[in-house]
Amino acid sequence: MPKSKRPIDTPSMLDEAQSGLSWFGTLDDSVLQDTAASDTTPPDTHVGAGTFLRTYRAFLSARALLAIVMLLLLAGNWLIGNRTSAWVPVTLLYAATTLLLWLWPSQRKLRHPRQRKLSKRQALSTVGLDLLFFSVLQYVTISNVNTTALLVLPVLMAGILLPRLVSLGVAAAATINLLAEAWLQSTDLSSLTSMLTQTGLTGFGLFAIAALSSELSSRLANEERSARGSMELARQQAQLNRLVIEEMSEGVLVLDRQGCVRTANPAARRLLSSHAQTSAPPFQLRGVPAWIPLVQAIEQAMASPVQGEHGQELQLLFDDQTTRDLRIRTRFTRNQSSRSAEDMCVVWLEDLRLVRARQRQDKLAAMGRMSAGIAHEIRNPLAAIAQANALLAEDATDPTQARLTTMVKDNVNRLKHIVDDILAVSPGARPPAPVIDLIATTEQICLDWCRTQGLPASAEDVLHMDVCADRPHGEGTISVRFEPEHLQRVLINLLDNALRHGSQTQGAIEVRIQYMPAAIGHGLVVLSISSDGEPITAETERSLFEPFFSTRSRGSGLGLYISRELCERHGANIDYRLHPPPLRHRNEFFITMPIESNSSSLPSA
Repeated sequence: MPKSKRPIDTPSMLDEAQSGLSWFGTLDDSVLQDTAASDTTPPDTHVGAGTFLRTYRAFLSARALLAIVMLLLLAGNWLIGNRTSAWVPVTLLYAATTLLLWLWPSQRKLRHPRQRKLSKRQALSTVGLDLLFFSVLQYVTISNVNTTALLVLPVLMAGILLPRLVSLGVAAAATINLLAEAWLQSTDLSSLTSMLTQTGLTGFGLFAIAALSSELSSRLANEERSARGSMELARQQAQLNRLVIEEMSEGVLVLDRQGCVRTANPAARRLLSSHAQTSAPPFQLRGVPAWIPLVQAIEQAMASPVQGEHGQELQLLFDDQTTRDLRIRTRFTRNQSSRSAEDMCVVWLEDLRLVRARQRQDKLAAMGRMSAGIAHEIRNPLAAIAQANALLAEDATDPTQARLTTMVKDNVNRLKHIVDDILAVSPGARPPAPVIDLIATTEQICLDWCRTQGLPASAEDVLHMDVCADRPHGEGTISVRFEPEHLQRVLINLLDNALRHGSQTQGAIEVRIQYMPAAIGHGLVVLSISSDGEPITAETERSLFEPFFSTRSRGSGLGLYISRELCERHGANIDYRLHPPPLRHRNEFFITMPIESNSSSLPSA
């Protein structure tokens, strides 16, 4: 039977009864506060400390209550006229000592955090004092009042708060006291035998109480130690889960049936806002116009959970008219007590722009591998074509044949250039690049380029070089790790573009090297090539470094793409920026490279 579609805020759905449950394995606040104290100490430091202190305080309260009861009994005897009882001073002394000990602040605190048993002073002032007073009370009252049951309190206290051997010793002392009392009260052999039998049974009971209470106390300590260990593991797991969720690039939302977002990682909060982050959870998903498509998608997923797991795409329209395309997937946690109701909804959010960008990167990677294979296959027949064309050119006497062989030669060279470009960025292990002098290498490359282009290599002509006066740590050179041939290829490509699109007047191209100190490492150096050509449009700027993108009809579109790949291979970064109109050189391509220490050997010229 299909499920009916129900809105998130339907009153019949699950209410806040499960709001105490935390998500991603986190514990409730009281548990987290209890375990927070154990972050700076070993896990076993706090094992049993709380239980021991509470038990010790309970026994102190029980002793004080017993003292108050005995005082009430004395007052009752005094009112009925029995004012010559011999146990009055003993009871008054015990009551005063017990109440004073109960009210004394230092006796209600642990002497050190690792205390699990009573200290000697605490044992003597509680167990020893009770055993002494109750024994004296037995001898004073003789047969008037039966005070044997009072010995259970020190025996039980010793069994729980003292080591087992000591607790058995307390039971033995109480039993010996009972045997001595029976011997003193006996008048003949038959009465002695009867009283010793009763005393023996009472002593056996005291030994049993001591042994059982000690065993139960030990098991309780072990269970608490195990619980504390499990709590620590749960806390660590909760922190790990929280860290993983917060560092995810994918947005994660956890919301209840009322549409209240309980958990939202930073990625989800960014995706739900146009420019900044939304407020920290909890917050209501309903009431925001931009989130209406998301609410509707979650409602549909609640009506059909299987379809929600497969995912769906939606678009959010924010107040500033910006849009964001999202892909969402939903999963539900089921309430164990009800098979028909899901209590929590987990939503995964993905930015479709990033998804499509990853898909494009995968396609480009596959295309690169395929292009590298094709380039290897083209190289051999291309060499054969070039050789055959050279042989034909030697025998060509007709101007038409010479023109055709020249066309073949030009196109063969163009294809060779494209093949070399593709193979230059193909993946593969390469030896580490050498350390070079960036200033000297750049000057030599610019000088050779000017000669190739037929330009005078003077500062007053088209190309102008501006080398920074600052040096890292006062050194005479700026050393970088870069393959000289690759640097030459990158610079020549940038210089060709600057010359092609610039005004070709005096100082149209400017090459600048600037040192940038940094707190970490030896600093950075920026090598920039600027031109005074027309500014690059925003649409063209978005595709500058994409492969096979060119504004020329005969361009391969691989120049800037290969330049970026070569820079990234050497740990450098190439980018473009457009300067404001007052500046002449508005178009600037700049390469940022980390500086190497001059202790590395420079290659010989």
